This record gives sequence, C-alpha cells and structure tokens, in this order.
Amino acid sequence: MALPPKDDAPWRRAVDRYLDALAYERGLAENTLAAYRRDLERLGKDLGGRGHDLTTADREDLAGHIRRLRRKGLSPRTLTRAVSSLRGFYAFLVGEGERVDDPAAALVAPKLPRPLPKVLTEKEVEALLASPDLSEALGIRNKAMFELLYATGLRVSELVGLTLPQLRLEVGFLIAFGKGSKERVVPVGESAEEWVGRYLRDARPELYGKSNSRRDSRHEVVFVNFRGAPLTRMGFWKVLKQHAREAGVRGVSPHVLRHSFATHLLEHGADLRAVQMMLGHADIATTEIYTHIHQARLKGLYDRFHPRA
Repeated sequence: MALPPKDDAPWRRAVDRYLDALAYERGLAENTLAAYRRDLERLGKDLGGRGHDLTTADREDLAGHIRRLRRKGLSPRTLTRAVSSLRGFYAFLVGEGERVDDPAAALVAPKLPRPLPKVLTEKEVEALLASPDLSEALGIRNKAMFELLYATGLRVSELVGLTLPQLRLEVGFLIAFGKGSKERVVPVGESAEEWVGRYLRDARPELYGKSNSRRDSRHEVVFVNFRGAPLTRMGFWKVLKQHAREAGVRGVSPHVLRHSFATHLLEHGADLRAVQMMLGHADIATTEIYTHIHQARLKGLYDRFHPRA
C-alpha cells in the first residue's frame, strides 16, 4: 500500500539539514540549493508513492528512480545533477551517523565535463587574513580560525568541532576527525600555530568566561562564539562572509579556502600524495582535481604573459 503524500514528512527535515550544511560549508548559491531541494523532494515524493521513505531507501529504490527520470526524457545535465544530489545527501547521512550504508554510492550519471573549483589567489588570501580587528577578542579568534583553515585545509565541520585535546601545537600538528570519524594527522604551519596560541592565551578565556550555562562552561571546543558556546558551522560561515566582504574578496566559502590550500601547496611543489593525506581523501583521484587547477592556472599565465601565446 502506497504511503499518502505528506508535506511534513520526516525526510524533509533531513533534507533541510543537508542543504544547511551545503550552504554554510560550501557557500553554494541559492539557485543551486533550490535545484538540489527539487531533486530530493522529487525523489521523496516518488518513493513515498511506492511505499518507501527517502531516508531508508536502498540502492534499488534509487536506481529505479533514476531509470524513471531517464524515461521521462530529462537531459543528461539534469540527470547528472540529480545523481549528484542523491550522492551528496546519502553521503551526508552516513557522515552524520544516520545511516551505516550509502545506497547512492553506485549510481551512475552521464559523463559531463567537470568544472574546476574556485580558488583564491595568494593575494586574496592575504587580504582575507588581514581583515580581522586584532584589538578585539573576536577579531583574534577570527584571525586564528582563518589562519588555521588555510594552513590545514580542514573542512568547516572539522574546524568548528575541533577540541583542545586534538591540538598538538607544541609539536606542530593537530588530529582531525573527518568523514566517517576517520582520524588523520595534519601539520600546522608556524603562522597558524602562533595565532591559535595567541587566541587560546588572550581571547578564548575572555569569550569562554561569558558562557551562560553550566553545560557550555564544561566543553572543550576550541573556537567559541561571543557567548562562550561552541561556534557552529552557520556562525563560522557568517563570520567568513562578513570578512570576505570587508576584504573585497568575492566567492569565498570554507570549501574555497580548502581548495586554495591544496592548490597553493601543489603550486609550491608539494607531493600529491601528501596533499591527499592532509585533506583526508580516501581516493587520490579526488585530490587530482587540484593538479588540473594548477595546470589551468599555469596555462592562463602563459597565455597572458608569453609574447608568442
């Protein structure tokens, strides 16, 4: 018996959480988020009409949905985006511990040219790093966060979830817990080490002392908000957006800083395998996108400056 359609179906809340994560971690445009929502709502309604639920769907449920979209004559680009929406959503559920399996992992989409991710120039990064007001505790915190994110390539969820026991600043590294709680060791550069140390010494005690609840006063999260509570992904995104605007840097998101970290490392001669380990990529093919960015930037410089280009 088919499930009756419900506007308040529980799966909608899961979709909302996923889209919030995309908005605050990757800074995706509203149109892109709206398209992902349409893809996931279409799936939810399709499965609901067949007696299944989006959050508990299996691989065959998803494959059947994609086959039905093909039969409707959707364009390859639309199908590719639908598959991407499904993959991202179920990977998010696995990463959040809401599922132990990923039913979308084996979905196959039409092959399309892959656009290269946006990367900041080193000059733009310097402008962003110089934007916080260092006369205030929050400014020191923001400077420390930006320095650390650019120095390590952490995901924003890893940054805001970072706890004091994960820091090993005295020996120049930290322990990050990535997708699926996978642990990795990430080096911390001298500049980031200096600013995080200054934040812990001069700014965090002041902010932490403003905590209003007993529960918040016990936490070990490194980066706190103006009330002393753990900073959220949304909170970090708002801070980053504000400073990017003040610095005159466009198109900044936490993920753009991650892309910039990896690309700048390769441009300065880092080994691809080392970058893979620092980013926490399971497959080096994921990291290889940064070699394509590097090559495209080199070609752009050649075309711009070589007299025979």
